Amino acid sequence: MDVIHYPADPRPSRWHHPVLALGNFDGMHRGHVKIIERVKRGAVERGGTPVAMTFDPHPPRVVRPDKAPPLLMTRAQKLEALARAGIHGTAIVEFTPELSRWDPETFVRRVLTEWLHVSEVWVGANFLFGRDRSGNFSMLRLLGTRYGFRAEKIDPVRYKEFVVSSTRVRRLISEGRVDEAAALLGHHYVIDGTVVEGSRRGRAIGVPTANLCTENELVPPNGVYATLVTSDGVVHPSVTNIGVRPTFDTASGSPVIETHVIGFDGDLYGSRLRLAFVQRLRDERRFDGIDALRAQIANDCDRARALFDRISL
Repeated sequence: MDVIHYPADPRPSRWHHPVLALGNFDGMHRGHVKIIERVKRGAVERGGTPVAMTFDPHPPRVVRPDKAPPLLMTRAQKLEALARAGIHGTAIVEFTPELSRWDPETFVRRVLTEWLHVSEVWVGANFLFGRDRSGNFSMLRLLGTRYGFRAEKIDPVRYKEFVVSSTRVRRLISEGRVDEAAALLGHHYVIDGTVVEGSRRGRAIGVPTANLCTENELVPPNGVYATLVTSDGVVHPSVTNIGVRPTFDTASGSPVIETHVIGFDGDLYGSRLRLAFVQRLRDERRFDGIDALRAQIANDCDRARALFDRISL
């Protein structure tokens, strides 16, 4: 997939009649997928190129940094997800204080028309753009008529009684409701990271763990989770504890992400892992001794195995 940046890079000549999915695409939830599917269909109809446009940094970090939410994805994860969904090119707009002051027409003229030469643009139902979020879909459609492209939107996507949105997904994950978040996302919530050296206490008690240092901003709250670990393309069942290890450490500190890969006895130090959260099993708590902790971990693994058997991993 081609990746270009505004304003540094020209549009590739091989992007014919770009059909554009425009948005932030944080999390790549069901609503985002619906936009992308429609863009791919439009590209086929026009003989064009399916393209996505997103912004970096996330606009709230520029216009209201004190209220900017943690992101569901790293940039690398987002680009990977867009490519996997069938997008042929992604245009990343550098969101600066200057750009945040552009009126909607300036954005359309400079970025969509003069830079990308779009033929069609698709957005979500609540898409807003331009200075003070003053542009809405009706304005985008009007400007499209003026500048020679078609503008369309998709209706809100619902899962059961909920409208699917990145905001709702963030809230569910921050509450530990990772299975409900997965239902809105259409996939498990994942974080990526590198296995770093730990205290080796898990191995000492017969339950080796991989300590994950992640680049992701949003990590579920302290607790024990049934998880899936992907290493070198292979998916392994696992149980993950996020917390301060109260059985061992009396002083509270920064939460640690420790994953026990069920049935695995290899060396993961330095490895890149993807950790997918399937279901919260319990709160983190302090145990009276190593035997009680070991017994609880065995119980956690049994519950995770039963869960994975039900969902046919």
